[in-house]
Amino acid sequence: RAQYLDGEPDPSLVSPDAWLHDQAVLDRPGTDVIQFSMLGDYHTNLDLYPEFHAYFRASQVPLLAVWGKGDPIFVPAGAEAFRTDLPDAEVHLVDAGHFALESQVDVISDHMLRFLARSL
Repeated sequence: RAQYLDGEPDPSLVSPDAWLHDQAVLDRPGTDVIQFSMLGDYHTNLDLYPEFHAYFRASQVPLLAVWGKGDPIFVPAGAEAFRTDLPDAEVHLVDAGHFALESQVDVISDHMLRFLARSL
């Protein structure tokens, strides 16, 4: 529940179905082992960051980042950091927490459609 509501300016926009469904899936036997394994392995993502950034610098691939400005997990500075290697990256911080699509689907989809129209 906290991952859905922390940092969300208007929690009434987030349906409880979201976290209730997630919790039902997480409560299945054996899922706890999978989740702990994934969390324990997260550092391997960090180890790959230099490769990601080298790719960004070399390719200058178009990039859209639409981020919840109240996200306590992936903070806004993470979105802004894309501009270090991709100066033309399009970064938008929306009034949302971690699961921004739950409350800002219309805003995010508008950004996506405009980005794709320009980039494809």
